Amino acid sequence: MVSMPEPVFLLDRLRVCYGDYQALQDVSMAIDDRRITAFIGPSGCGKSTLLRSFNRMNDLIPGARVAGSLTYRGTDIYGADVDPIEVRRRIGMVFQKPNVFGTSVYDNVTYGPRVNRMKVDLDDLVEECLVRAALWDEVKDNLRRNALALSGGQQQRLVIARCIAVRPDVILMDEPCASLDPIATTRIEDLMRTLAEDYTIVIVTHNMQQAARVSDRTAFFTVEVDDAGVRHGRLIEYGATRQMFSAPADPRTEDYISGRFG
Repeated sequence: MVSMPEPVFLLDRLRVCYGDYQALQDVSMAIDDRRITAFIGPSGCGKSTLLRSFNRMNDLIPGARVAGSLTYRGTDIYGADVDPIEVRRRIGMVFQKPNVFGTSVYDNVTYGPRVNRMKVDLDDLVEECLVRAALWDEVKDNLRRNALALSGGQQQRLVIARCIAVRPDVILMDEPCASLDPIATTRIEDLMRTLAEDYTIVIVTHNMQQAARVSDRTAFFTVEVDDAGVRHGRLIEYGATRQMFSAPADPRTEDYISGRFG
């Protein structure tokens, strides 16, 4: 019998609170290795909150706390002996708006390796990462150019190059194409599919077509209102993207995907 590989992330009744407010309730799921997993759902359903839990970005929000279980390759990410800085090196993040530094393209890519004192040839690393981010041909003659002079789509690809320069295992993407035009969006989507050959990718998106195009598995979240009138995010359905978009198991998923809700 062939044993199934251990999931990269395993969540069991995960809950995320901000103070007394429970933003996300009882999420149980497994994230597969070297696959693209998409989180979809209406605003306020906890997609980004959950994404930030994977690399402990919620630690930076006053009053935020996580309950339940979240393991990364078998290790409790929130264990007392776990260094959150090392977590964020292994689990990189790309945000909605390209957060390039106001320095050169070269310095953007090498920032992480320098901070982490990685023993690598920086020139080779810059070329490798920019090639992998499908940006090398556009910037190779202007590596000392200020990164802020690049287009929005180029900046986002530069951020991805900077992310992979520290050799992460996972790339989290929080609506990475929300501020981009359709052509730049297509380039980022193509890049995601290529990167998924070597990285586990988790993406939050409001674009149903994007989730259907790029992801292998999709999780649909919604907002529920309790008896006290308080809104909470909840996972409704999680499964293979093709199945989810062709024959969802839950009518709430079908309503959202078809545009009847959200």
